Amino acid sequence: MRDTVVVFARAPRLGTVKRRLAKDIGDRAALRFHAATLVGLLRDLRRDRRFRTVLALTPDGASDRLPVRVDRISQGKGDIGKRMDTVCRRYLAGNVAIIGSDIPDAGAADIRAAFRALGRHDAVFGPAEDGGYWLVALGARRPAQPFVKARWSTPHALADTLRNFRGHRVARVRMLRDVDTACDLPTHPRRSSAEK
Repeated sequence: MRDTVVVFARAPRLGTVKRRLAKDIGDRAALRFHAATLVGLLRDLRRDRRFRTVLALTPDGASDRLPVRVDRISQGKGDIGKRMDTVCRRYLAGNVAIIGSDIPDAGAADIRAAFRALGRHDAVFGPAEDGGYWLVALGARRPAQPFVKARWSTPHALADTLRNFRGHRVARVRMLRDVDTACDLPTHPRRSSAEK
């Protein structure tokens, strides 16, 4: 079975995406950033035929007009940990990676690195500079509840999640910055995977 990468994103709607960023740059600019970053990531991932790319949108049932053809699923209900768990359970037969949609420098090369690392590890994390993580990849040997008791949107999210992986072999890929506020915005245009 082919590996699967699932991009987690909010449906691109004015006033509902990147709310902290919108406080700094306005709703329209935040929506433009969100949509451009999401579309760029999806296009980069879709070009790589070594894995299947799926877009998981929230809220459930949301539609979008994104100009990229990939399979779409709903994230489900609950906090981000519950939603990630729900999506991971859809892909128990193979390797699965979940990647956030607000990481301008992330791309297919990172997914390939994560899936390669799963050859020797049970899980792979992409740490974020703020203490969270922008990517998690899981192999067949997974904890029963990989995302419970994590303090989401805090500097403790990665450390809390790693507690659930005691007794498992865990690797990390490169640390990246997610964009939550104007201070996090990149000073350079999004690079393609070939340039990384």
